[in-house]
Amino acid sequence: MQKILVVEDDQVLNAGLCYNLREGGYEPVSAYNLEQAQSAFSAMEFALILLDVNFPEGDGFQFAGYVRERSRTPIFFLTACDMDADIMKGFDAGADDYMTKPFNVKILMQRIRAVLRRYQEQPREGQNGERYFCGNLMIDFEGYVVKKKGTPLTLTPTEFKLLFKLCRNPRIVLTRRVLLEEIWDAKENFVDEHALTVQMSRLKSKISDDEYSYIKTVYGMGYQWIGEKHE
Repeated sequence: MQKILVVEDDQVLNAGLCYNLREGGYEPVSAYNLEQAQSAFSAMEFALILLDVNFPEGDGFQFAGYVRERSRTPIFFLTACDMDADIMKGFDAGADDYMTKPFNVKILMQRIRAVLRRYQEQPREGQNGERYFCGNLMIDFEGYVVKKKGTPLTLTPTEFKLLFKLCRNPRIVLTRRVLLEEIWDAKENFVDEHALTVQMSRLKSKISDDEYSYIKTVYGMGYQWIGEKHE
C-alpha cells in the first residue's frame, strides 16, 4: 500500500484527508507541522507528499525545496493561497500539482492518482541500457538519470517525462495540447493551466546554458527539441 504524507496543521482537515486517502486505498501519515513532516520524510519512504503552504513556523515552499534536494517524491500542494504568484511559486519549488482550497474531494483524489500514474509510468524506451547523448547532456532513459557535463541533474518525474517526449521527437513542434493531454491527463481536466509553462521553464533552466539551449519555444504553438542547435 502506497504511503502518502499529509502535511496540514488543521487537525480536522488533516483527519478528513487521511480518511479519504484510506478509502482510496492509500496509507496516510499525518504531520501537523514542518518539523514532524521532516522527521517523517527522513524516517519513511512516501509515494507522494500532500502539502499545505502556511505554517506558523515557516512555509511549505521551503519544505518542498528540502524534499526536492533529496528525492524525486511527487509533491502536491493543497492550500488556500490561490494567487497566480503563489501557484507559480509552488511549481518553482518543485510541485507536481497544486490545488487550492476549498476543493472537491473526488477531483483531489483523481488528481493524486494522475500524479502517481505519471511517476510510475516511467519511459520504457532504452531498456537495453540505451543512453542518449546531446551537447553536454547524457540521458539514461532506463536509469532515469540526466547528467550535464558529467554532473547529475535533479529532475521531477514530470520534468523527465517532458524531456523524454521532446528529445524522442526531434525537430517536431509538440503543441501545448499534445503535451497537456499526454502528460497531464487534460482530457479529464485534472491539470492547472500554469503547469506546462512553469514546468517547461524549469526544465529549460536546468538543462540549457550559454552553449546549448536544446528546447525552442514556438510561440503560439508549443515546444520543439532542437538539440545542439541554438534557438
